Amino acid sequence: MAKILTVEQMRAIEVAADASGLTYAQMMENAGSSVAKEILTRWPDLAGKRVVILVGAGNNGGDGLVVAHHLATAGAHIAVYLTKPRPEDDPNLARLKDRQILIATADQDQRSRVLRNLIAGADLLVDALLGTGFRLPLQGVAKDVLATTQKAIAARTTSLAVVALDCPSGLDCDSGEAAQETLKAVLTVTLAAAKTGLLRFPGAEYTGSLVVGDIGIAPDHPQLRIVDLELATRESVRGLIPVRPRNSHKGTYGRLLIVAGSVNYPGAAGLSGIAAYRVGAGLVTMAVPAPVQALIAPRLMEATWVLLPHELGAISENAIDVLSPETEKAQAFLIGPGLGQDESTVRFVSRLLGKQTGASRAKIGFVHPGEEGGVGPSQLPPSVVDADGLKLLVKIPQWQACLPEQTVLTPHPGEMAVMTETEKDAIQADRVSAAQRWAREWGHVVVLKGAFTVVASAEGKATVMPFATSALAKGGTGDVLAGAIAGLRAQGVGAFEAAVLGCYLQGRAGELSAGTLGAEASVLAGEVADHLPRAMAELVASEN
Repeated sequence: MAKILTVEQMRAIEVAADASGLTYAQMMENAGSSVAKEILTRWPDLAGKRVVILVGAGNNGGDGLVVAHHLATAGAHIAVYLTKPRPEDDPNLARLKDRQILIATADQDQRSRVLRNLIAGADLLVDALLGTGFRLPLQGVAKDVLATTQKAIAARTTSLAVVALDCPSGLDCDSGEAAQETLKAVLTVTLAAAKTGLLRFPGAEYTGSLVVGDIGIAPDHPQLRIVDLELATRESVRGLIPVRPRNSHKGTYGRLLIVAGSVNYPGAAGLSGIAAYRVGAGLVTMAVPAPVQALIAPRLMEATWVLLPHELGAISENAIDVLSPETEKAQAFLIGPGLGQDESTVRFVSRLLGKQTGASRAKIGFVHPGEEGGVGPSQLPPSVVDADGLKLLVKIPQWQACLPEQTVLTPHPGEMAVMTETEKDAIQADRVSAAQRWAREWGHVVVLKGAFTVVASAEGKATVMPFATSALAKGGTGDVLAGAIAGLRAQGVGAFEAAVLGCYLQGRAGELSAGTLGAEASVLAGEVADHLPRAMAELVASEN
């Protein structure tokens, strides 16, 4: 996986790489070549097209000059616009001059006429003005160039795609704060590792699609290897997909038991069951109140059913007696989607995960009438707890110790606030730290949902998803995620790995759904579930 670094961490790694023999000149050449490669992958027909490259005075600008060389070699018509004159002995500038590429400088551009004309006629713009070391406020020539560029783009009758090199200029790559002159990129090719500010708002609004480019630093570089914060990528998650031998049967891929639904929220159960099947679970057993089964069975014909006793459509306390034998047959367990908060359901969950004696543990961790004892881990199968299940947990003393080891908890920020008695804004201010802290304290895997979903392990490891799309801002998409993670757990995927892969598949399925419909606002949770196969197919195709 690609690492996520602060600017200081990245600078230290570059210094160490240079000291070990990978010179800054080599890193610059590798960086420019990598960015050019990503551009040509996204726009393969650049031959004959006009590309403008904004070049600053520092190393980021040097990278931009290398990009100019490689895009010119690919047949693009290049124009370079310098904020300041670069040294005469700059080898990257010299080879552009040898190719007779147009090079303009801001101090010789009266009233920015050249810049405005270049932007007016451009087919693509590369932003290589300011690097990751930039700190607000934005001022001087860079501010003027960006402001003029913004106005020139706004004056066009057609849109202009902007590619940011390493970081959109004007954005603080640690905090994510951005100057108002910052250009919105459709693609940011960040170098060697993602930077924290690119995955925080408001900075993320300027980043567009985020790709990590190679500058020649080996993935096992000592200072890079010890970083425990990673960005999920297609290449890093595809190896997590379970192998499916041809001589397999439904038992090969596990039985998942889902306890979900109430008469007020029947769809949540159905969405989680569909998602579990879509990611490859062999058999999904839905344990639901009878009224829920009647509502969702036509959409989920592949499932088997356990009808639980209920009170006015909500799972009742004595449902434990019906559920207990079913847990012995399951390889994974999901509880929570659409359960509701009825008092009868609270008592049901309390008996499911309450105080146990040694004798009660032998009975699959359920608390039986008259039994007393200390708190210990439940003997339920590998578990996922979502939605209402999370809110019910906090009503149980010492709930963390009652759960099976490595349980996956999937709160959105509001649920996380309830579970931790913390303000939601404080959680959102530093999502990674919040997820890591509570995963450690609780001893379980935490999936903090939202834009750039964070998956954190009890050992301190964390992975951030690359997705921030309003296509997932719709009721039911969390139920799809919970079902996907639980379906992977049923197939034997580890807790942290199942959470990472499930989150990646759900995020990508959201993007694919929006692409199919043509509008993020129109995506329904069921469509996200139905696009999980396409998301998986992309990963398999990229492996082959």
